[in-house]
Formats: sequence, structure tokens, C-alpha cells
Amino acid sequence: MIDVLISGCNGKMGHVVAQEIAAREDARVVGGIDLVASPCDFPVFPTPAAVDVHADVVIDFSNPALLMPLLSYAKQTKTALVLCTTGYDAQQVEALQKASTEVPIFYSRNMSLGINLLIDLCKRASKILGSAFDVEIVEAHHNQKIDAPSGTALMIADAIAQTRDQQTYYQYDRHSQRKKRDPAEIGIHSIRGGTIVGEHSVLFAGHHETITISHSAQSKEVFAAGAVNAAVFLAGKPAGLYEMSDLLS
Repeated sequence: MIDVLISGCNGKMGHVVAQEIAAREDARVVGGIDLVASPCDFPVFPTPAAVDVHADVVIDFSNPALLMPLLSYAKQTKTALVLCTTGYDAQQVEALQKASTEVPIFYSRNMSLGINLLIDLCKRASKILGSAFDVEIVEAHHNQKIDAPSGTALMIADAIAQTRDQQTYYQYDRHSQRKKRDPAEIGIHSIRGGTIVGEHSVLFAGHHETITISHSAQSKEVFAAGAVNAAVFLAGKPAGLYEMSDLLS
């Protein structure tokens, strides 16, 4: 059994992760990190530096601003990290990559098995269809989501871009442009409304035919289950940067 610390334990995803772990026999929650000190079945600490319990793995569903304190805590205590927070900038991604030379870090902008299957299918489709098909990505989330486009949309775009021979760039908005679509574009569009958990559609538009690959999450539980599976996988692993493909292989 592994001991888990939940970062962002009093957030929506933090509660779901705690419920997921409570239903399992291979993990247990030994503490949480959150500025909100709501009553929990485990001790809650305001910052990573204040944690005084041992944990094998930290599961983080919090805020990008907490990344650097988490990395410091992980390096000092040699604790593995499962980073599920989205919205990191380039410098933060570089920092977590550097930290992974000292501790094991599992980093994915989407912990869903289905989304990672979608990404694999999109890569295969892109290789087969080539530049004759334009690619557009549409993502929809609840009205409380802060970052746009979603980290998952960027994951999908990055995966498709890797399969293309020509230079590719992302086009986020066209309202200010009056020109034909550039074949090198990957269009990315964001919708925010209501309580949408997460929907992603990838459109491959060719000559007289279109192909759409889509995924819809009906519950946050799919992300929590993926995060806990990643934590169990990561426990005891050597330092390094791990992702969903490592878990699924």
C-alpha cells in the first residue's frame, strides 16, 4: 500500500481523488495540502513546506502557482509527484523536467485513458491522411475553468504536429483575419459553459470528406482514477519524467 498526499485536497478534484483512494486497497491518503482548512479525514497543511507526514507520492490537482514549492518539497524529501494541474508556462515545464532528474515525476495534462487513446488515434490518422486534410480541434469545459485552450487540446495538437513533416503552428482565433486558411495551421477553439466536464473533438477535413474523432468525459472520476493509477505506478520508480504512455505500455 502506498501513502498519498493530495495537493489541492479541498478543491473539487481533490475531493474526488480522496473518494477514489478510499475505495481502493492499494493506496491510502495520509495528508493534504490546501490553503482552505476544511475538515477532512486526514491532516491538511497550508503549504508543502509545512507537511510533517511521510508520503510515497503526491497527487497534485491544484494551481500552477504551487508547482515550484511542490518541486522543492519533492527534491528535499525524495517524494514522487503526479502532476495533473494544467496551465503551466514554458518555464514551469522546464523546471519540472529538470526536477525529474532527481525524483520521479509523472506529468500529464489529462489523466483519462480515453483521451490518451484519442491522442493515439489522432496521431495515426494524421500520419495516414497527411497534409491533404486540415485539422481543427474543439474543446468544451465548464464555466469555472481558468485556462484556455485546455491542456488536453494542446496535448492533442502537439501529438499531431509531431507527425507532420511541414512546419506547423496553432491558430487560436480567426476573427481578426481575412485570408484563406493556411495548410500549416492546426486550429484550436475553446468553449466554456455550464458544468461541462470535458469534451474534445478533432476534425480532419479533406476534399469532400471529413473525419471526426471525439471524447466526452461524463465525470471527474475518470481523471481521479487515472491519477491514482499513476501514483501506484510511480511509487518506487527511479528518478525520471513519466507520462501516460509509460503507464499504458
